[in-house]
Amino acid sequence: MDSTTHRRTLMFAALCALTACAAPAAFPAPAQLEQPVPKNDSPRAVTDDVGRRMRVPVEVKRIVTLAPNLTEEVYDLGLGDRLAGDTEWCDTPAEAKTKPHVGNPQNPSLEAIVALRPDVVLATTSINFIQTADALQQIGIPVYTSDSQTVRGMLASLARMAEVLGAKGQGSQLTARLEQRLDALSARLAERPLVHVLFVVWDQPLTTIGQNTFIADELRFAGAESVVLSDQSWPRLSLEEVVRLQPEYLIFASQHGDVAVELKDLRKRPVWKDLNAVQVGHVVDIGEEAIRPAPGMVDAIEKLARQLHPEVFQNKSEIRDSDSETRFALEPMTETKQECALCGR
Repeated sequence: MDSTTHRRTLMFAALCALTACAAPAAFPAPAQLEQPVPKNDSPRAVTDDVGRRMRVPVEVKRIVTLAPNLTEEVYDLGLGDRLAGDTEWCDTPAEAKTKPHVGNPQNPSLEAIVALRPDVVLATTSINFIQTADALQQIGIPVYTSDSQTVRGMLASLARMAEVLGAKGQGSQLTARLEQRLDALSARLAERPLVHVLFVVWDQPLTTIGQNTFIADELRFAGAESVVLSDQSWPRLSLEEVVRLQPEYLIFASQHGDVAVELKDLRKRPVWKDLNAVQVGHVVDIGEEAIRPAPGMVDAIEKLARQLHPEVFQNKSEIRDSDSETRFALEPMTETKQECALCGR
């Protein structure tokens, strides 16, 4: 398996996890686990995003996260020193990889979680199974579950989680900054026509995004929309259909992807090479930040907007960018965009 295929395999596995396409794992019976030592803190009642009520200490000192985006959010709130453990998928920031791991998000070790003596465990509906939260709560460990379906929803969920962790001020400041950036971006792109794109989740079989996914919401903030209209989360389509739709850009989201190599490969492949986007070099890799409902998602949105609407951002410093984080094909771009007729609508 070449490096490009390997990257796409990992990303597809992650996206499948986001829709819980794997079978729920079997968990040990609560009676088999050691009961946690009672905390001296006076507990307070909180309700998470899915309506589950629980009691957590007034001062949360030890946190365990069960998803990469939650780990990223804990660090963004300045609470990395309170992170007692995370999963083997957690790699942002780099320090997260040095924390004790409790397994993967869909099949974590309950024994390992209990051994870390967390004040609260953070979970998310996008990747974790409800059985995990049920088992932990039965033995007295509160599990706060977030549920982010949109970009704005991610910010609102982050603010609520910050308050639970005793970081309401940090959460308010962080979400306010991110909201301001999104508002500024929306204002800049308000008069621009949407760019029609194909977000490639997987190429064998060719899989893209539906209209109701959080990635589709990201695209709208970046001044784009998918050429594929579907209520399915991850619809499949044929290459012939893509040729008919002729997206203006192809978008990938992979780790350490080399767009120059990607583009060279696409120009050699049957049918792909017939796409106008491939011929003019409109291939974008916005990185794995784009598939994580965390603050880094806003970075990915801004970077994508700069690539799709370069005429709006004449001053490169106006929107943050890092060539080491975002890889774009170094090919000339046409100055005028194709009209909606290209997407078949």
